Amino acid sequence: MEQTHTSHNGSTATPGAQRRVLVVEDDPTIVDAIAARLRAEGFLVQTAQDGPAAVDTAEAWQPDLLILDIMLPGFDGLEVCRRVQAQRPVPVMMLTARDDETDMLVGLGVGADDYMTKPFSMRELAARVHVLLRRVERAALAAATPRSGILRLGELEIDHAQRRVRVRSEDVHLTPTEFDLLVCLANTPRAVLSREQLLAEVWDWADASGTRTVDSHIKALRRKIGAERIRTVHGVGYALETPTP
Repeated sequence: MEQTHTSHNGSTATPGAQRRVLVVEDDPTIVDAIAARLRAEGFLVQTAQDGPAAVDTAEAWQPDLLILDIMLPGFDGLEVCRRVQAQRPVPVMMLTARDDETDMLVGLGVGADDYMTKPFSMRELAARVHVLLRRVERAALAAATPRSGILRLGELEIDHAQRRVRVRSEDVHLTPTEFDLLVCLANTPRAVLSREQLLAEVWDWADASGTRTVDSHIKALRRKIGAERIRTVHGVGYALETPTP
C-alpha cells in the first residue's frame, strides 16, 4: 500500500505528489529544525549552507519552493535569488535575522514572494510554506483558465490572460505575489481593503501577525507602478486609486 503523509493543516499527499523544498541556511541548528519540521509536514527537503551550493542544488534538483536566508557564505541570499530566478521561476521565502525593512524590500525586488524575520515559530513557517504553494497553484490554474480582456484604470493596464501589467504602455515586471495583490486591489478600485483582508485574499493567511508582509509588498508594488496609485488609509489599509471620470 502506498504510504500517505498527513500535514498539520490536515492536507494529505502521497510520496509521488510530495513537494520539494530547498532550505538554504548556514546555521546547522536552524537548518536542521526547518528540515525536520517540513519533512514531518510531508515535504521532500534538501539543504544547502552557502550561496554557490544553493544555486547548484536548485539547478540540479528543481525545487518547488526555496527557503532562503539572506546572510550566507560565498554570496548572499539576494544573489542566490537572482541566479535561481534566472534559471526558472520558483517561489522564494526569505529569512532575515534583522527586522530591516530595506532588506525585505530588496528581497522582494529580486523575486522573493514572502519573508520571515528571525526568530520565528516553526509552526508559522510551515503554515506559510503551505499557503505560498497553494497560492502558486491557484495562480497556475488562473493562468490556464484566464479571464478575458484587459482591465484599464487610466494609464495602468492589467492583462489577466497573460498576467502582465503595463504603465503608460510600458511593461512592468511584477512577481506573482505582486500581481495577485494588484488584482485584488483592482477588483474593487477606490475601495479600502484592510491589511487583514489582503492577507486573507492574496496569501490565504488569516493571522494578523503577517500584516507587515502586506505593507512590504505594497511598498514594493508602489515602487513599480507609482506610489500615487495606491492610497494608504491609516489604521485601516489600502486602496487602488483610479482617475476621476
